[in-house]
Amino acid sequence: MLVKPDGGHALHRWVENEALVLYRPGEAHSVWLYWRAADHEFREWYVNLEEPWRRTSIGFDSRDNLLDIVVAPDLASWHWKDEDELAWAVGVGRHTAEEAAAFHREGERALEQLRRHAVPFDRDWSSWKPDPDWSAPSLPHGWNVYVDGS
Repeated sequence: MLVKPDGGHALHRWVENEALVLYRPGEAHSVWLYWRAADHEFREWYVNLEEPWRRTSIGFDSRDNLLDIVVAPDLASWHWKDEDELAWAVGVGRHTAEEAAAFHREGERALEQLRRHAVPFDRDWSSWKPDPDWSAPSLPHGWNVYVDGS
């Protein structure tokens, strides 16, 4: 039985994967690249459907739109992720059917970028690594307080 989200969260350290998030201003999705943390093997591309990012005093805010796309490392195949969760969210009134259709249209737009091998699907990211001089950022005070930008 699938447990539906309750709106809560728990803090935990991200240890399974390394990730690079690519976002272009104004788009309603970001592209995540995942490597296995243990050996830096490239695992997958992940298209995260979300509201366009909004700059805030401490960084950026966005809202996840539940539906995602998982893409094979070689870009040869893909599948929708969390269609059941989106259907549940529509059923309980968290999203409308029109919003769900818009999320699918944005996913199709991202898939068209993938099919054309447009940015960021235009290069081999599998061996990318962050500059070793970069340090992990720390979260600023208030990072977990949602600010409604509307």
